[in-house]
Amino acid sequence: MQRHRQFIRFLNAVERKVPAGKTVHAILDNYATHKHPKVIAWLGRHPRWTFHFTPTSANWLNAVEGFFAILTKRRLKRGVFKGVVDLQAAINRFVVDHNQQPKPFVWTADPDKIIATAARGHQVLDSIH
Repeated sequence: MQRHRQFIRFLNAVERKVPAGKTVHAILDNYATHKHPKVIAWLGRHPRWTFHFTPTSANWLNAVEGFFAILTKRRLKRGVFKGVVDLQAAINRFVVDHNQQPKPFVWTADPDKIIATAARGHQVLDSIH
């Protein structure tokens, strides 16, 4: 697969848009593409960038991602908004409606495993820089 090339194209596009002198922090999942040797080499050539990897099995992030997918599919996709205020109002209405029938997230992950994974991620990042 060539997904690492697509990711590098994305990074280059962001790099061109962010003003010089600004630090860039990218929050990434632990998908193999983000750790490909060519991506790591790209990161080495762009010192203003810092990658932050989410913990493996970050269930709470999956819940957040799921919520935004529902928001996008049910309210934002194909929506017409006259401006930022109109968009914000649509999002706020969606949240109010969505919360009428809440489904609480139940945490099942072992916190010690998450902390250990995060520590390993920090070690990897420290070894890169």
